[in-house]
Amino acid sequence: MIDKIYLEKLKSNFSEAVRVILANKVRTLLTSLGIIFGVAAVITMLAIGNGAEKEILAQLELVGVNNIVITPIPDEKENENEEEEVDAGGITPKRFSKGLDMLDVISIKKNIPSVKKVSPEIVLETYVIKKGRQSPVKLIGVSSDFFETSNITIESGKNFSKAQSENSLPVCIIGKKIEKKLFTGESAIGKQIKVKDVWLQVIGVIEEKFISENAQENLGIRDLNQDVYIPIKTFLVRYKDRKIISDKPLPEGNIMIFGGQEGPKKKIPRGNYHQIDKLIVQVNNSSELNATADVLSRMLKRRHNDMLDFEISIPIQLLKQQQKTKQIFNIVLSIIAGISLLIGGIGIMNIMLASVLERTKEIGIIRAIGATQEDVILQFLTESVLVSIGGGIIGIVLGILASYILELSTGIETILSLSSILLSFFVATLIGLIFGIAPAKSAANKSPIEAIRHE
Repeated sequence: MIDKIYLEKLKSNFSEAVRVILANKVRTLLTSLGIIFGVAAVITMLAIGNGAEKEILAQLELVGVNNIVITPIPDEKENENEEEEVDAGGITPKRFSKGLDMLDVISIKKNIPSVKKVSPEIVLETYVIKKGRQSPVKLIGVSSDFFETSNITIESGKNFSKAQSENSLPVCIIGKKIEKKLFTGESAIGKQIKVKDVWLQVIGVIEEKFISENAQENLGIRDLNQDVYIPIKTFLVRYKDRKIISDKPLPEGNIMIFGGQEGPKKKIPRGNYHQIDKLIVQVNNSSELNATADVLSRMLKRRHNDMLDFEISIPIQLLKQQQKTKQIFNIVLSIIAGISLLIGGIGIMNIMLASVLERTKEIGIIRAIGATQEDVILQFLTESVLVSIGGGIIGIVLGILASYILELSTGIETILSLSSILLSFFVATLIGLIFGIAPAKSAANKSPIEAIRHE
């Protein structure tokens, strides 16, 4: 019986609250603007945060765990003081570096105990021939450790065997897009492809991976799905070895000879004299990354005749820094959303206080005919909660629309989640409840006789 009476009270309060809100539509809408924009901001912020987190995790998967990346600096990009000088007497090199090469790979494996695997890469932009048609492709010389250090799964076929790698055999592993392009509707395993002037047998196809343009730009990651991978020794023997070329003296035509002993000097860059284009060093534990990177820097600098013609980066640390920046951005958005919700709550409180003043006589009448203080409090709380819930629903719709529009217009990935929508709805309801308490108590504490006399 008591529950039935209580339900009737709730139903009556709800009907009265709806009547009051509909009677003041414009005022109610203006009152709830803070809630609307606050909730929309919360949903959009959480969608951006979820998208950023997914992208960071995807990039972490691409760069591999506990990896250090060493990239050479070609002579064109070096400091002018590190270039060769030509005077009337001939070439006077200030310093000479052999560049990043396979000897460095062997030395790193042999001398640094914290290193788990070393994976060198050489890249050649060339073409593949199929049915008389040429298609551009990137040919990558790698070791068999490359696929593990780069978190690449071989979907079909197998990895390079030791014999294939050591004997420079013409075998290859191709990206999924290459298989789809050259062998539509059939498996590429065991078939031959002609890359430049060499026929290669396909022994494996890697699993297709989605790589965003942002990841390719920020982390220097290629679209792995469109590459052809061969053993690095096969690359050096059958395609190109820059070390052999760079060891040759510069042709006479590249040297300007001036008369006299004290002629003007001309700087001549050596070009890309590095044998390999990238070196991935995987350490045993993440705690050893910084120390290993420092040892690598000192070792390579010593081996390269004190020339800093390489750079070392730790991708996971770059990603963590990027993640920290995005977290700060999300915190700023949270503060802005919180301020909007606070302003919305204050707006609800103000409008409810004004409503109490306007309806003072009405309050006195309902108190005089038997309504308790609890009934009055419940009535005004119902109104404030309904206003905030209405604003919350509109804010949720705007937040969802804003997330989609943001993704379409800027390319920033946004991920909406049910938890963020429910959280926003809960916060909106809570705001209405909290900021409705003071006006409700103010209305309930009025004396019935004085309220009836109020003009």
